[in-house]
Amino acid sequence: MNDAVQIPAEGHCQCGQNVVQLLGPAKWVAHCHCLNCQHAHGAVMVTWAGYTDGAYVIDEANTEWYSSSPEAQRGRCKHCGSPMYFRSTRWPGELHIARVFLLDNSIPPPQAHVFCHSTPAWMTNQNDIPHFEQLPNKNA
Repeated sequence: MNDAVQIPAEGHCQCGQNVVQLLGPAKWVAHCHCLNCQHAHGAVMVTWAGYTDGAYVIDEANTEWYSSSPEAQRGRCKHCGSPMYFRSTRWPGELHIARVFLLDNSIPPPQAHVFCHSTPAWMTNQNDIPHFEQLPNKNA
């Protein structure tokens, strides 16, 4: 993993009240396509950065945890509802932080897509459709 990350780094939720501090580098970064992530985030995938316990400090006072399955919990900002964190007995000693909330651009890009069997069929060949930097001009 990239040791060039500027430590300490931080991130925050949409409203800015739930802050996470990064004290060490991510173990990995990956796009997750599992149905649980899709439903929890309302998106076709979530990009996670995995951190070992001790490599981060989260704002527990502003985090609301809920069980998303018998072995997993998800944490969201208790003010704006931003879905920020994931932890599971499947990955003990590790916290997954939604990459979009981390402000440090030196965090490496994703290295993999996982649980791709859950990717919706309509997401295939997405590079074949137009891409716009902003909303296209409706009069064009």
